[in-house]
Amino acid sequence: MEREQLGSRLGFILLSAGCAIGCGNVWKFPWMTGRNGGGAFVLVYVICLVVLGLPAMTVEFSIGRASQASPVKMYQKLEKPGQKWHWHGILAMIGNFCLMAFYTVVTGWILYYFISFLTGRSENLGFTEMITNPGLNVGYLAVVVVLAFLILSFNIQSGLERVTKYMMVALLCLMVVLAVRSCMMENGAEGLKFYLLPDFSKINFKVIVAAMNQAFFTLSIGIGSMAIFGSYIGKERSLMGESVNVIVLDTFVAIMSGMIIFPACTSLGLDVSDGPALLFNTMAAVFNSMEGGRIWGTIFFLFMTFAAFSTVIAVCENILACVRELTGWSRKKGAVVTGTIVFLSALTTALGYSVLHFHPFAEDSAWLEFWDFIVSTNLLPLGALIMTLFCVSDRFGWGWDNFVKEANAGKGLKVRNWMKPVFKYAVPVIVIGLYIIGLVNFDWS
Repeated sequence: MEREQLGSRLGFILLSAGCAIGCGNVWKFPWMTGRNGGGAFVLVYVICLVVLGLPAMTVEFSIGRASQASPVKMYQKLEKPGQKWHWHGILAMIGNFCLMAFYTVVTGWILYYFISFLTGRSENLGFTEMITNPGLNVGYLAVVVVLAFLILSFNIQSGLERVTKYMMVALLCLMVVLAVRSCMMENGAEGLKFYLLPDFSKINFKVIVAAMNQAFFTLSIGIGSMAIFGSYIGKERSLMGESVNVIVLDTFVAIMSGMIIFPACTSLGLDVSDGPALLFNTMAAVFNSMEGGRIWGTIFFLFMTFAAFSTVIAVCENILACVRELTGWSRKKGAVVTGTIVFLSALTTALGYSVLHFHPFAEDSAWLEFWDFIVSTNLLPLGALIMTLFCVSDRFGWGWDNFVKEANAGKGLKVRNWMKPVFKYAVPVIVIGLYIIGLVNFDWS
């Protein structure tokens, strides 16, 4: 099967950023910030992006470009005879399915709010009422999955790359406009203070672990999502430089999301620690109480739909590439079969608050928390750890010299030899340490 290629460097950057930018930035990042100390969490999160996220993304791009394969085949192209690194490729594919098992549902929620504001039916929106309506959840889930795989049934340049380019440009423009509008609201400065000024007394292991998991989640690192786009790009640019570009775009959207939400919350006296419902309950209340709120709400949730959907089609492209390399199917046949599997697995989350009751942790937990725990707490950090060890181990893995040669091919920021201790020791030790601490302190009740 001939390897498809992206049409431009801009397409690669925006497509990779589109995979990274989504619900992790605009849905999860604000409520994680609200529950973990505001500015203190933001500071630790940014540090995690630089110390852990940048090396891990460079590693994943390098494996993808060197192998020219999807996660299920990339290790087999690079590992030495007899090695078993390729088992992580299968785990990475499963991780992408687990991610879509709840991510597509959340995207459907966002689409529902957008349509409600667009059609003037936003007055009686309620997050609880929405998630407990089985017909609504399944209907919007179906729209998201069908639309995503319809786009992916075309070749990558005319389908995925073209659509994501337009969505990402529109997303970045809308973010700036809405952030300026929110910061100008009365008492908005208090929200900015909570959000941007760190209270160092609030930094503890719980906050640090949450920041690490959020960094990996928002960058989609550890389950091959970035590797697949590395396999679609040529060798004109070095991969650490491209990683910086993607992370900067991703962080910009996350920071802008907080600048939209927190000033608006404090302006109207709303709870910044509202959890997963923060985006929906808070922003609906904000827009319904302001002049021209229907217009601003429509624009806001349009942006949210762009952000979430860009990740859905990017991760589903990863899944589709894995399935096609395992089966040899055409893009259209693979899209039909893979889309069906994604839809069926996501039904657990779509019906988890109404029909398929399941409480894996606390009494109010459901399938969404279960899938998020599998992906965010386990597969992403452990996957990033495995990929890093594969690249830095000269005896048991691909090896440092091979990794550096691939990462540094082309123009741009290079991986230097003085960085080797960061990749070889700092990243693995920090990830293992925080992972263990996170499990020990996880609220299992």
